[in-house]
Order: sequence, then C-alpha cells, then structure tokens
Amino acid sequence: MISIIIPVYNQANKLIKTLASINAQSYHNFEVIIVNDGSSDGVEALCGRYMQSLNSANYYMFISQPNQGAPAARNRGFQEAKGEYIFFCDADAILHPQALEILLAYLEANPSVSYAYSSFMWGKKLFKLSDFDPNKLRRMPYIHTMSLIRRVDYPLGGWDESIKKLQDWDLWLTMLEEGKVGVYVPQILFTVTPGGTISSWLPALAYKYFPFLGAVKKYNKAVKIIKEKHGLA
Repeated sequence: MISIIIPVYNQANKLIKTLASINAQSYHNFEVIIVNDGSSDGVEALCGRYMQSLNSANYYMFISQPNQGAPAARNRGFQEAKGEYIFFCDADAILHPQALEILLAYLEANPSVSYAYSSFMWGKKLFKLSDFDPNKLRRMPYIHTMSLIRRVDYPLGGWDESIKKLQDWDLWLTMLEEGKVGVYVPQILFTVTPGGTISSWLPALAYKYFPFLGAVKKYNKAVKIIKEKHGLA
C-alpha cells in the first residue's frame, strides 16, 4: 500500500483538485493522510464535504495542528502512515492518472533503489529531470519532494523541521549519506499549480546575473545552510 501524505496550508481550493487527481489514479491501493498546518481558509470543512462525496474504499484521514511548517506536517502524517511506500504530495499538485502505478513499477523493477522520481510541470514550465547522479545531487537540488519512497529506507529522523527551504534536497542528501539512491522515471507525472511551494521560481540566469534580488539572496542562504549541514561547503 502507498501512504499519500499531504501537508496543506491555506490552499483549500487547490487541495480539492489534488485529491480529485489522486482519486482518479489507476493504482487503487493507497491511503490519504491530510495534515492541516494551521490553515485559516476553511480547508477542514471543504475536505470534509469532499470526502463525504467520495465513492471510494480508500482510507482518508484529516489531521489539524498549529502552524509549524511543511516538514513538521509531513512528519506528523508519517506517524499515521501504514503503507510500505510513502508519497509526500504537495497540496498544489495535479497527478497524472498513472503516476502512482508508474512510480511503483520503477521501484519494483529496481529493487536496489530507495525512491523513484520524475519530471514535472510548474504551470507551463517543464522541469525535465535526469538520471540519478550522486555527485550532481551533492552540487544542487534537482529531485522534487513528490517521489515514491520505500518505507524501509526512509530516514529515522524524517524531515528536518529546522530547514525552511530546500527541504527536499536535505532529505535526499540525508538518504544519500545512508547509502540510499533513487531512480529517474523519464516521464512528466504531475503538474504544480503556480502560487504554491515553488512559486518564487526564477530563471537560472537570474541567480547568476542578479545576486542582489531578494529571492536570490534567500535561495543562496538556503543553499549555504544545506551544504554546511551535509559538509558540502
């Protein structure tokens, strides 16, 4: 079974579309754990109405907690997860109808790897990823949070709740240090709606030629924190 864990903070309308794309999956053996991280947009009532309307045998759980950030929300969801596979899904993402089936097939075909990841769209912008490369991963973040992870290989400490940005990079580096690697699925398996977790995306040239921009400064600071933590500075 796949445990789908969704942290949500003030994205109620987007979340309903995410849930609809999950309900439409070709792979049906999953549970959904939604962690409301202190939202004030009525997400609990909206989710309640949506889940009541579902004609589904799958298990859905809704948890509310004070705002603590996405890593804490993911950790809270993991505490309730029962599946042998874990999928941390963003509340602003729409899954390809075969996303779970395809990711699981790649894991089953590659028993030595710990997680499977794919390319994705951010609005109309394609984020085309590449084959797993430990050296590249040490240099830069290039694997999205929304990867299918074997539970047995998931780090005991979970998500580092002190990390505010580039949390996925931190997780994959932690797993790499434990000898855990990933496999790339050369397909576009989800679309992220702009305005959510990576809405401050900038073209690569901005980071090279406009270091004075606020978003670039924050990014560079986050990179420094991750590299120092993992001895990559």
